[in-house]
Amino acid sequence: MNTDLARTRLGLTSCHARPDRFSLSVVVPCFNEEEVISATYQRLVAVLGNRDFDLQVVFVDDGSTDATPSLAANFTSEDPRVKTVLLSRNFGHQAAVSAGLANADGDAIVVIDADLQDPPEVVLDMVHHWLHGADVVYGIRTKRKESLLKRGAYKSYYKVFQWLANIDAPLDAGDFSLIDRQVLDVINQLPERNRFFRGLRAWSGFRQVGIAYERDPRAAGVTKYPLHRLIKLAFDGIFNFSTTPLTAVFVGGFLMSSISIIALLLVLVFRILISRFWECEPPMYKDFLLLF
Repeated sequence: MNTDLARTRLGLTSCHARPDRFSLSVVVPCFNEEEVISATYQRLVAVLGNRDFDLQVVFVDDGSTDATPSLAANFTSEDPRVKTVLLSRNFGHQAAVSAGLANADGDAIVVIDADLQDPPEVVLDMVHHWLHGADVVYGIRTKRKESLLKRGAYKSYYKVFQWLANIDAPLDAGDFSLIDRQVLDVINQLPERNRFFRGLRAWSGFRQVGIAYERDPRAAGVTKYPLHRLIKLAFDGIFNFSTTPLTAVFVGGFLMSSISIIALLLVLVFRILISRFWECEPPMYKDFLLLF
C-alpha cells in the first residue's frame, strides 16, 4: 500500500507541532527478566525521570514464570509513573510490544527491551529528533556484542528482508525506537494479529529518522530469544510485508500442475500407441512387450 495515500486517507500530516510540556511513555516487554528488571527500572528513571517531560514506564510481563511480575507490580505500587501490564500467558515478544503500545499514554512512545542492551541514554537523542520534527526515530545498531555467526545471520536477514519486503525497511534497525502519538494511533488501528512492529513502523510512513548507536552486552540473565523464535520472527516479517513468497508458491504450484498435465498426456498417448501396436504385431513381440 502507498504510505502517502494511506496517510492522506487517514487525514494525517507528516509533521505537527510538539507541545511545550509533553509526556514520554517507555514500553518495556519482559519475559523472565527478574535478574535485570530492577536495574532497568532504576536506569530508566535515572536517565529519563528528571527531565522537562513527564515520564511513564509501561512494563509488559509476557507470562513470566519467575519473579518478574511481582517486581514490576512493586514498581507500580511505589512509583505512580510506572504501569504494569500482565499477559495471561507467554504470547511472544511482538505481542508484548503490541500490548504495551495499546496501554501507552504518552505524546511520544519508546519501545526498549528489558536487558539494557539498548542504552536508555540514546532515548534522549531520539527525543531531540522528535522535538525537531521527526515522527519516527529508530536506532541503527553499529556494533553488536553477539557471536560472529549471529551477527552474520542478522546482517543477512536484514538484507534479504529489505530486498523482499514491499516497504523501505532500514538495515540493522530493531524494535528500539521512538514513535509519535500519530504513528502509534495508525499502528494500533491496523488489523494484523501476528504483528511485526519494526515492519509496521516502517510501513506507516511519516517522517522517519535513524540514529546510530552501539549496542551493549546484556546487563544480566540470558537471552529470551532462542534460535527457533528468531527464525519465526524472521519469517513473520517476510510473509507479512512481502508478496514474493506467495508469488513463488503460486508459480511453483502452476509449474508442477503443468508438468503433471503434460506427463499425464504423454502417458495416455503412449498407452494408446502401445494398444495399437499390441493389436497389430505378432505374438513374439507381445511377449517382448510384457517384459515392460
